[in-house]
Amino acid sequence: MSERRVVVTGIGILSCVGNNLPSFWDSLVNGRCGIGKVTHFDASRHRTQIAGQLKDFSISAYMPEKEARRLDPFCHYAIAAADEALQNAGIPKDLSGFNPERIGVVVSSGIGGIKVFEDQCHVLKDRGPERISPLLIPMLIIDMASGCLSMRYGAKGPNFGVVTACATACHSIGESFWIIKRGDADLMLSGGAESSISPIGFAGFCSMKAMSQRNDDPLHASRPFDMDRDGFVMSEGAGVLVIEELEHAKRRGAEILAEIVGYGATADAYHITSPAPGGTGAAAALRNALARASLQPADLDYINAHGTSTDLNDKYETQAIKLALGEHARKVSISSTKGTTGHALGAAGALETSACIMAMRTGIVPPTINYTTPDPECDLDYTPNQAIEKQIKTAANINLGFGGHNAVLVLKKFE
Repeated sequence: MSERRVVVTGIGILSCVGNNLPSFWDSLVNGRCGIGKVTHFDASRHRTQIAGQLKDFSISAYMPEKEARRLDPFCHYAIAAADEALQNAGIPKDLSGFNPERIGVVVSSGIGGIKVFEDQCHVLKDRGPERISPLLIPMLIIDMASGCLSMRYGAKGPNFGVVTACATACHSIGESFWIIKRGDADLMLSGGAESSISPIGFAGFCSMKAMSQRNDDPLHASRPFDMDRDGFVMSEGAGVLVIEELEHAKRRGAEILAEIVGYGATADAYHITSPAPGGTGAAAALRNALARASLQPADLDYINAHGTSTDLNDKYETQAIKLALGEHARKVSISSTKGTTGHALGAAGALETSACIMAMRTGIVPPTINYTTPDPECDLDYTPNQAIEKQIKTAANINLGFGGHNAVLVLKKFE
């Protein structure tokens, strides 16, 4: 199993700062924030009225309207990102020339079809149970992103969804890494999709006082690691990676974007929403991922942090990095791209793993924007406000989820 190396050969992105990989990366590097006033619904009665919404996206470019109505938007987003990822990898959408039984899909969501569920609750209340859509259940369940992609392309290999809140996409990619590593597939579509900007979704997070209330200044609302942070900003979108066994990729002449060399998954076993004080669970996941990659802390050049812009996450994640890396924590370059993108929940890990790959390929560390007032408890190098040039051979993506779920991926530049 250890001889099977796992590489990334395609990336597809749908985000509030770009509907494809090039525009997404350009926005990250230049710190162009995609957050604005909510337009999906009337948010005037909500404490938070801002979000990172998609712009100029229409599912009609990907499928007939009748077919699209049978899927929740989170599946629409997964389809758009997966189509781009396959094209980026040089793989036909009908998988011609490939063995479909050796191709799997693990594209997941943290929340799934919350909008259709909310709409159908109104139908139940106003019109009765007999008027509920027969498509309600298949539209809302989280595994449907993987299911609809397998049907769209004819992929017949391992197929399921992973649900770990905001760590979902990172775990999905990590589990796909193991699927290929142990020989159950040669190629996987993996990542996350989220479409949770709805009245009930917003109301729930508002009641937790988890989201920023900088409604009059949306471009500066998401401010990871900054002393004046006041909560995360919800966003939507999808990220899908084509993950492939190295020799399989070589045989077809694929361009190799990066190698996945480590994956760590742990639990805090502490609290339903708060990370563990001291960052012990996240630190263990980072240590485990580095050990799997046979790397030392000093080998790590860049970390894309979870960095949500919430008080406890940023403080405890800083502690986790210190605990895992020791003295090297003050030398490694860190950034949270959520200042630019907001927090895409179950899709965040795929967007941020893609950022790690692009950082290695371009030699650019994207900035943590809106970092203006240092926090004494967040005292590492977060690449404030401006991108820097740096040779990056190894990178880690950290994602943490409600329920105490911790996931870390370690990637290397392929040479």
